[in-house]
Amino acid sequence: MTTEHLLATITALSHAYGTPDFVKGGGGNTSAKDDSTLYVKPSGITLAEMKPEDFLPLDRARVAALQTTQFPDEVRAREAAVVEFMAGTVLPGHDGRPSVEAPLHNSFSARYVVHTHPTVVSGLVCSRNGKAVARVLFTAALWLDPIEPGYLLSLRVGELLAEARANGGHEPPVVFLANHGVFVANDTLDGIRNHYTNVMTKVTDAIYDAGLEGEPERGPDPTPAEAAAAAAVFREALGGEAEAFTASGRFTLPGGPLSPDHIVYSRSRFYEGPLEVDAIRRFRDDSGIIPRVARVGDMILGLGRTRKAAALALEFAWDGALVERYAGAFGGVSYLEPRLADFIENWEVEKFRRNVST
Repeated sequence: MTTEHLLATITALSHAYGTPDFVKGGGGNTSAKDDSTLYVKPSGITLAEMKPEDFLPLDRARVAALQTTQFPDEVRAREAAVVEFMAGTVLPGHDGRPSVEAPLHNSFSARYVVHTHPTVVSGLVCSRNGKAVARVLFTAALWLDPIEPGYLLSLRVGELLAEARANGGHEPPVVFLANHGVFVANDTLDGIRNHYTNVMTKVTDAIYDAGLEGEPERGPDPTPAEAAAAAAVFREALGGEAEAFTASGRFTLPGGPLSPDHIVYSRSRFYEGPLEVDAIRRFRDDSGIIPRVARVGDMILGLGRTRKAAALALEFAWDGALVERYAGAFGGVSYLEPRLADFIENWEVEKFRRNVST
């Protein structure tokens, strides 16, 4: 197979699964590989806008060496070292930061890998009984319990895939990551599509059978004047961090952090309190979080330095409300534990992704 055909196929898959049904913001990643080179999506770039020449070529042997390289024990030092290591895997003549999950993509023997975060699948992987349900619905799939994304996730998936190949001769074509998303791997475009169709159909049917296919209640949108007046208070409290805003009618915000994407764009906590400068600043100082989503009265605000950042914050808050509803079909919602949420909240890699995509 030629490199041109390889890149044309993964570009087509990126566009097919770069729609809002599968990813939002700069989320998700895709890759294709031959024996020596892994072609992976750069961090922060959306799947929908990928072109064949955008994929970063990585030396597969160097990427594989990550599995046996010793890194510092301290988290910040370790993550900085991993970023530097991965930069060294990019073949000469190419710029960009490879997706943080590139080593995980490299661990699959399958030619194509597509990682997404469909809202309905998030309902499964962010639920209490998701693991048990997945074992029944997807007998050939692998389930991974919550773990730090990036380096530790790549190590663990690499180990499990190697074990599967050693024990049965086949690696699982679908990997569910608790509170994260789903990976699908196959040697053909049609194989990827067939597995995704199976996943989406079975999960959607389970949600429908539970009577939870609809949307949460949402109140009427505030008037432009009402939204602007509320946003002005946040701008006074937070300065340029609340330069832009979007607004929605009231809905029930998620009760905790759900996934890396939700934390990246909406943060792990929301502001829900009085429309007062001092109260907003107290929340910021006490939590260490600059709020990106706020509920004041009967409105929900998305806040950010740019209109796009504000819109994504609100979009992921609404997506989180949908995820909570869908999780009811699988025993109810399960949030990320504080340790993992704090790691993602302060992870330089995710800050980089957020900055690029917004």
